[in-house]
Amino acid sequence: MLWSGSSPMTVMRDSMWGFLLFAGVAWLAIGWSVLRLEPADVAPVAGPVVLFGALCEAVRALAGTRTWWLNAGMALLFGATAAVLLLNRDATYATPASLIGWFLLVRGAMDVAVSTMNRGIDRTWGMMLAVGVAQAALGFYAAGPLARRSDPVILVLGGLGVLRAVADLVTALRLREVSVRHEVLHLTPEREAGVSGYSAGLADYEGTPPPAKAKHRADTPGPKTFHEEVLRSTMDLDAKIAQAGVTGTGTAARLPEDLPPVPDTPAGVEPARSLTEE
Repeated sequence: MLWSGSSPMTVMRDSMWGFLLFAGVAWLAIGWSVLRLEPADVAPVAGPVVLFGALCEAVRALAGTRTWWLNAGMALLFGATAAVLLLNRDATYATPASLIGWFLLVRGAMDVAVSTMNRGIDRTWGMMLAVGVAQAALGFYAAGPLARRSDPVILVLGGLGVLRAVADLVTALRLREVSVRHEVLHLTPEREAGVSGYSAGLADYEGTPPPAKAKHRADTPGPKTFHEEVLRSTMDLDAKIAQAGVTGTGTAARLPEDLPPVPDTPAGVEPARSLTEE
């Protein structure tokens, strides 16, 4: 929260799942309400529906995500589309249908692009890709000549509400899962530094080509993975420390008590050396 020292952008990103959950429920209510409208009321309702979509994009842009500039551009574009719908209430069904189709085409194309970009880090990218394709297909139908009557416009608006509800609800639950997992797996600074170092070493180990082995060492067993290499190096280091006489874990190093005294003059070097050789 803000009082804990976090920046407003971080707080807004962490709470974005709550807004998307609210937006998903709101889109479901819009889809159900639109399907209950009379044909004469469809044109005045199309403007507020697109305006709500523009407000959702504006909130996404304010969260400061990687694609904030896409959300900001769509917020301006959808705001202008909603203004045209609100100012042209006396138009026929062709104008609302074409502008709603425009909204669906742009939003569907963006969902397809973002889901494809996140296919390696988000397991729900396939569902978002399907939702984006469905929105683009519905927008293509709405912009065509088959959706210039009242009934197709009502179905298109209802489909818009359902598809946006699915997209926002899936994103909200995914963001909530990621935030909860981050809190559960919170590490201490020492362990986090160790994990970062291990990950960096693993990346370097995997990116380095294996050294060529000599013929007489071709059959010598060796570490096959980075983890085995780390264990082997740790065991070698422990053996060398033990040979040096250093014992104890987590305490000050202790030297053996039977070591010869350190000579104070060059004349005492030879006797000391002879004692060590015996």
